[in-house]
Order: sequence, then C-alpha cells, then structure tokens
Amino acid sequence: MNRILQSSWLTVGAGCLLYLGTTFALLRPAKILSERRALAPVVTDGPSWNFKNPDFDQWVAQMKIEKEALAAREQQLNEWQARLDVERQEISTVTQTVARLQADFDRNVVHFRAEESDNLKHQAKLVSTMSPEGAAAMFNEMPDDDVVRILYTMKTDEASLILDTISKMGKPEAKRAATLTGRLHQVLPVSTNNIASATP
Repeated sequence: MNRILQSSWLTVGAGCLLYLGTTFALLRPAKILSERRALAPVVTDGPSWNFKNPDFDQWVAQMKIEKEALAAREQQLNEWQARLDVERQEISTVTQTVARLQADFDRNVVHFRAEESDNLKHQAKLVSTMSPEGAAAMFNEMPDDDVVRILYTMKTDEASLILDTISKMGKPEAKRAATLTGRLHQVLPVSTNNIASATP
C-alpha cells in the first residue's frame, strides 16, 4: 500500500484530478455558455430571413432616417422649383406688359432725330412764309407725324394760325387739327446716341 502511495503514477493521477477539478470549479461551463449566449445575437429557429442581427437593425434604421431626410429635401426642392416657375412666369408677364406699353408709347409719341433738326427748321421756315390756307392745304396731304414735327419746330403763333385754318376747313379737318394739337405735346427728340444704341 505504501508502495502504491509512493508511486509516481499516483502523484501524476492525483495532480491531474486536482487540476481538472479546479478548472471545472473556476470556469463553470454553464456560466460560460450563458455568457456566450448573452453576447451572441439572438437567433430564432427557422429560415434565415428570420434571423435577428442588432447591427443590421441599426443600419436599417439609419437608412430609414436618411431616406426620410432625402424625401424632405426633395419635397423642399420641388417647392422651390414651383416657386421659381411662378416667379419666372410673373417676370415674363411683366416683361411682356412693359414691351407692350413701350410699343404703345412709341406708336403714340412722335420722335425726331437730332440730325433732322436742321432740315425741320428749314421746312418750318418755308411753311411760315406761306399763307395759312396754303400751309393747311399742304399739311392735309402729309402724314400726321411729319406735320407734327414741322409744327413743333415752328413758332407757337405761326403753328396755331395754321391749325386754326385747318380746323375751319370742315369737320374732318377740325378733328385732325385737334389730333395734331394733342400730339404736339407728345413730341420727343431722339439723340443720335439713343438711335445708335437702339439700332440692332
């Protein structure tokens, strides 16, 4: 019996048993398994599409937030585009209105160029030497714009005498004399620079 107790194999066996017992007591496989289960993602039994992954769920939630932000941004951009379209339409309407008013103004206003001034003064001087009846008869054969330019260049008393003579020639002529008198207030000289800039 002493020989068995003193045997080296018994010492080795006892050491192994003590090592295994200590390891089992300290590590406790049940505790290790429970901790491992707590750290591992929860996996349900069933097909692969039912598996749960917290990282994947967080990624999906983040993607949803970004998608909602993009949708809100797109809606805001669409609203801005609609507002810009409305403003562009309003600007186009205003531009067309201004162009129409400018065309009406140009149609109603008599212009004469600065370089025509000498020629108009010469014509006005010739007309002033004529009798009012002769000047009125000549003006009846001329376009209104030309008559207005000449009358505008003449002295006021000479122009009024001719207009008075025209108005006494009949009802249509009286109406034309009134039109010419009204248009005399709408004469605008056009400088050479303005003409050059307006000419394409």
